[in-house]
Amino acid sequence: MTASTTAAVELAITGMTCASCANRIERKLNKLPGVSATVNYATEKAKVTYPAELGTEVLLTAVSSAGYSAALPRLDKTAPAAVEQDPAEALRRRLLVVTALTIPVIALSMVPAWQFRAWQWLALTLAAPVVVWGAAPFHRAAYKNLRNGAATMDTLISVGTLAALAWSVYALFFGTAGELGMRHPFELTVQRRDGAGNIYLEAASGVTMFILAGRYLEARSKRASGAALRALLELGVRDVAVLRGDVEVQVPAEQLVVGDRFVVRPGEKVATDGVVVEGSSAIDASMLTGESVPIEVGIGDAVTGATVNAGGRLVVRATRVGADTQLAQMARLVEDAQNGKAQVQRLADRISGVFVPVVIALSVAVLGFWTGTGNGLGAAFTAAVAVLIIACPCALGLATPTALMVGTGRGAQLGILIKGPEALERSQRLDTVVLDKTGTVTSGVMTLTDVLPADGVDPTELLRVAAAVEQASEHPVARAVVTAARSRIGQLPSVQDFASTSGLGVQGLVEGRAVVVGRSRLLAEWSQPLDAALTAAEEQARSEGRTVIAVGWDGAARGLLVVADTVKPTSAAAVRQLRALGLDPVLLTGDNRAVAETVARSVGIDTVIADVLPADKLAVVQRLQAEGRRVAVVGDGVNDAAALAQADLGLAMGTGTDVAIEASDLTLVRGDLRAAADAIRLSRRTLRVIKSNLFWAFGYNVAALPLAASGLLNPMLAGAAMAFSSVFVVTNSLRLRRFAPLVENRQTDVNASGSDSTA
Repeated sequence: MTASTTAAVELAITGMTCASCANRIERKLNKLPGVSATVNYATEKAKVTYPAELGTEVLLTAVSSAGYSAALPRLDKTAPAAVEQDPAEALRRRLLVVTALTIPVIALSMVPAWQFRAWQWLALTLAAPVVVWGAAPFHRAAYKNLRNGAATMDTLISVGTLAALAWSVYALFFGTAGELGMRHPFELTVQRRDGAGNIYLEAASGVTMFILAGRYLEARSKRASGAALRALLELGVRDVAVLRGDVEVQVPAEQLVVGDRFVVRPGEKVATDGVVVEGSSAIDASMLTGESVPIEVGIGDAVTGATVNAGGRLVVRATRVGADTQLAQMARLVEDAQNGKAQVQRLADRISGVFVPVVIALSVAVLGFWTGTGNGLGAAFTAAVAVLIIACPCALGLATPTALMVGTGRGAQLGILIKGPEALERSQRLDTVVLDKTGTVTSGVMTLTDVLPADGVDPTELLRVAAAVEQASEHPVARAVVTAARSRIGQLPSVQDFASTSGLGVQGLVEGRAVVVGRSRLLAEWSQPLDAALTAAEEQARSEGRTVIAVGWDGAARGLLVVADTVKPTSAAAVRQLRALGLDPVLLTGDNRAVAETVARSVGIDTVIADVLPADKLAVVQRLQAEGRRVAVVGDGVNDAAALAQADLGLAMGTGTDVAIEASDLTLVRGDLRAAADAIRLSRRTLRVIKSNLFWAFGYNVAALPLAASGLLNPMLAGAAMAFSSVFVVTNSLRLRRFAPLVENRQTDVNASGSDSTA
């Protein structure tokens, strides 16, 4: 008997409303013979390994039988995807309508002075569409859960709001609540009465509005979690100039095949992985590799898709296309890292697994008890409705969104963007922070750091003459020299007879002098070797990982220009602050070890991991996690995206690429590494507020349930308690507005509001 072959597929799941939905689908799939599945609620995807002979239809049927929908991935990922409806946008529209209808209902019900002669009928007219249409997503989910023998928060929301509406309709049409001139006092007194004069429209409408607000925020966060892959794929080129004979023909990039020759002009992106067959240039690969110094390429050198041609015209022969390119492989790394990230179940959802069915059962039991003791159906139903309303998770639904809104709003003032509550949960247990070098600890921009003239040479003249030649070059190192010269000197002389030697440097005539600028080897070829002092200076600069440019004219070497990616002035303070939070810093970079160790020493980092490729960065994070560490990663490049997604907490510098930002959990808008320490502090503070909100919100329900069940709490009082718990949750969350950055960080915190001074 031959062993069956296995296949893998990634299903797109729709219809999930909480983490328990993902667990239900996962259990359903794993019951199939030979199937291993993991369902990610955040990305709405299921990764399934299954026996090939089983087929995918069985998987789709299993998901459908659980009450949800699944779809296979598109075969042609290069083709435009069908326009997707953003669920957050649909929820936003529903929330706006519900809010407009609910506010007058709450105002009329809670303020007796505003209750005109027939106010209760207007309240019913406004509340009915809120409960029926506005809460329709909860009703549908509750019905689906009921068919599958399950109960979630949706069940309690649906039953509670419908029961409150139903009793209100009964009281209006068959009780005394419909009498014109009826007043609805906001009483906190406990009275035994039949409840036929009470309506609970404000409770039904308010629950619907607040829970919809929480769902909208959650949908927006989930939508953003899938944007990393889209941003990564958008780095690629859409159109490319392919050579057909000697004629350039513009074709879509997805039509490239292995062996095609295509043209890459200065400033353009390389369309796909290939080998240079004509021309020479400098390639800026920092977005993919993190290497700050552009790479010189010529005939026979390999180039990578999505890198930028910073120099001359190139003709490249395609060697890998489509899913085989490095860009596509990195996209898969990001996707796998995101899908493999364990989703911490929300505390409210964990509670609901037991709480919801218990409350429903308790409500039914209360109804039966009070009916059986001869207190009348009205009194029995009043007590049963009180149980449902006091248990309705209004405050539970507000606990996370309100703290998140206030915390993220305050964070935005401080240059910190938090994507969701999962990031807050993970910030609590961190013990290691991995820092990318280029663009994170350093500026990511080549800058002139030193002018080292030979004996008798004026340093200003050295820089002026060298920059005059370099201004004709498009090389990033040349731009650093020219930028520095123009800022220090101003107008530069013109250059004639400019010429470039691939990988070595440039030369030209400046004010009648034959000037050579580039590697010391180029000057040696022009019989202008460096003297002993300049040679020693060059070796010292190179040992520190800096780029050295030699300058010569009139038959002699005249000096050196030193260019480097400079350390940000705030990085050392940031490392100290991260250590104070209990985090062990690690410098991780694609640059060479000499550069990395120099940077690490300057900012106070002891552990350095250098010369790593993008896949290696992911592997390093996985290795640290395998050692039991809780790892945060701070980065800014495409090469950091997979590591950011894999990390327990990913922090992206806002000055970096969209891919890194989308793959991260937090974004530091200002590009100041000190914001990482403030971000973790704010995350931990916000998480504490969320936990206290959940505790007290749930505490109100637990404390009041016995009162409601015993008949000592009519639904009006239950609604008041529920409203008070919501007020408490919001007030507690508002304390986050007083959060302030560390004192030494406030001096340059231009984005913070004036409240810092009083925080």
